[in-house]
Amino acid sequence: MAKGIKDKIAIIGMGCTKFGERWNDGGDELMIEAFKEAIEDAGIDPQKDIEACWYGHCQNDVGLGGSAIPAARSLRLPYIPATRVENMCATGSEALRGACYAVAAGAYDIALAIGVEKLKDTGYGGLPMTGGAPGSHLRMPNITAPGSFALLATRYFSKYGISPQDGKTMLAKVSAKSHYNGSLNPKAHLRRAVTVEQILNAPIIAWPLGLFDCCGVSDGSAAAIVVRADMAKKFRQDPVFVKALQIAVTSGEEMEHTEWDGTLIRTTTTAAARAYEEAGIKNPREEISMAEVHDCFSITEAVTMEDLQFSPRGKVKEDIDAGRFNLDGPQPVQPDGGLKSFGHPIGASGLRMMYEMYKQLQGKAQQPERQLKNPKYGLTHNLGGFPAMSVCSTFIVGL
Repeated sequence: MAKGIKDKIAIIGMGCTKFGERWNDGGDELMIEAFKEAIEDAGIDPQKDIEACWYGHCQNDVGLGGSAIPAARSLRLPYIPATRVENMCATGSEALRGACYAVAAGAYDIALAIGVEKLKDTGYGGLPMTGGAPGSHLRMPNITAPGSFALLATRYFSKYGISPQDGKTMLAKVSAKSHYNGSLNPKAHLRRAVTVEQILNAPIIAWPLGLFDCCGVSDGSAAAIVVRADMAKKFRQDPVFVKALQIAVTSGEEMEHTEWDGTLIRTTTTAAARAYEEAGIKNPREEISMAEVHDCFSITEAVTMEDLQFSPRGKVKEDIDAGRFNLDGPQPVQPDGGLKSFGHPIGASGLRMMYEMYKQLQGKAQQPERQLKNPKYGLTHNLGGFPAMSVCSTFIVGL
């Protein structure tokens, strides 16, 4: 019977660029920047030690048929197995998943996962339309990301009896917390703290979501070096071990059945439950020390706290008001500033989240003000798609 991946894989090196409007750098320069930090952190010789590469990239703005050639070329890794992966907003996590599974399977001893995106150069932004695969019958020209997550918010307010003003204030506190954390992080894109009042008075994008309830568009790259767990301490004394790795994908059946009430994300609840079982976590609210979650919108983070079992159903507002998820709270969420402060270069985000968990577990957060006290387990959560049709990746890591 399959036993999962717990303690079979260790991360021995990670790198992350500064995220932002990197107009003077191409995707290759960003990958090189993250890669150099990762291999120096791991203390390895890339040409001799790296046996395979998984490359996450979503928008395919670098050509070459969507292959992994850009990574092999930029990083000077000729002839090793290299695979390009894409899984919506979970693309960076998908690259790490591929590298972890390959090493756990015994196919390789050391593998690289790297993700990159240059969204600013593509003109990506605004309210893009969504269509299905070529030849499919799935066409949703009237659905936008802000609109669909705004519906999640209004449905949540309605079900749990939260007034519009109290609901918007709850969401503003989510964003204010993350922007404060990001103001302390030199690698973040947006490094200005924002008050609850500023967030409440910002222009509306899709009610109740205003400007500061939505994540931005950025460029960035992040990378990880993974090895067999029994090899890890040959490279460093503080490797970070993968405790669980789960992914869940829905067919969109939530839209087709009335039992889904529109106040939760089914892929998150499913992936999280599997991850806790794999890691041996019995009480996530007490055992998970910290998390980086996919706060594409403030309501996404709020609902995710319940989907991850950090808050009881319908009670996240109480935890937000009490400061539970603040940097100085009992269960910090987005200690690096999250998507709110970093933006969302799609191929890099999942690995950027893991970079923060890795550094925090080692006691090496870039600023002392952000370093958490004795974290035991860190969780990352990537969500791609819409509330009713999504992919979710969940990792748990620890020492």
